[in-house]
Amino acid sequence: MNAVLKEVPVSPLPCLADIEAAARVVYREFQATPQYRWGLSSQRLGTDCWIKHENHTPVGAFKIRGGLTYFDALKRNNALPAEVISATRGNHGQSIGWAARANGVACTIVVPQGNSLEKNAAMRALGVSLIEHGTDFQESREYAMRLARERGAHMVPSFHTELLCGVSTYWWEFMLAVPQLDVVYVPIGQGSGACSAIAAKLALGRKLRIVGVVSAHATTYVDSLAAGRVVESAVTTQLADGMACRIADQSALDVIAPHIDHIVQVTDDEVAQAMRDLFTDTHNVAEGAGAASFAAAMQERSQLKGQVVGTTLCGGNVDGKVFAKVLTSAGY
Repeated sequence: MNAVLKEVPVSPLPCLADIEAAARVVYREFQATPQYRWGLSSQRLGTDCWIKHENHTPVGAFKIRGGLTYFDALKRNNALPAEVISATRGNHGQSIGWAARANGVACTIVVPQGNSLEKNAAMRALGVSLIEHGTDFQESREYAMRLARERGAHMVPSFHTELLCGVSTYWWEFMLAVPQLDVVYVPIGQGSGACSAIAAKLALGRKLRIVGVVSAHATTYVDSLAAGRVVESAVTTQLADGMACRIADQSALDVIAPHIDHIVQVTDDEVAQAMRDLFTDTHNVAEGAGAASFAAAMQERSQLKGQVVGTTLCGGNVDGKVFAKVLTSAGY
């Protein structure tokens, strides 16, 4: 295994040349996703609101970008394995499944028991061998790591510099398309989205503020930043599965700490309301994590008057029954 793909701290962050090279890899599969200033969403927020539509990728979420660049790095370094293994709540697994299939590599993904049925089906449709193990993402991740060691397979992490290169392309697209952005709201799961927003900001020399968003029911990142060390926190969110992380990644914390403006915590009820609002305003479907940044902006709307706000609909992969419940109830 070439050293470039070992799990090491992400330093330095992808530079502009890295991001531009990553974009060329991503655009072999699909073109830049759109961003729109939606009138109703801007009216609701009380200021200009731009939404980046990562729900429009071939797997319905931003994660595919990282999978493509991670496998491109493996290929460039003559390190393509016979099998890859990873853990996910769904979108990372689709990303790795897509890229593994394109490179002729066997792919096994571990998900927690009770994971999204439709995300599971989407992964299987990409040729993934799916294993359900554990009660949460962390237990699935630990099992996947053991399984990779036993099989001699390559474990694809959830956070890695080569994943960041790909994910950074979506924030780079957003910042180039809307150079007047004053602030962007970024959901934090394992940290690749937030760190990629930071990388794009630094690469382009922008002054905008980056606000992190966590589930109020999965607070490891806000707790860890406050403590100055990794703090394990219970996960009780029922809706924002893409942010349902129990243990923060130290490498992600090292990047986020000096560059994040602040972090907003959003409840499942606030996320559900944002899912309803986004559907009403844009007729796009947002999964829980995909609506979190808009939920955070709405929570802070009184502070945003006169500013150009960027939010990300970073994923639309929500089970139909869950979305129907969200649309037809006042909370969640």
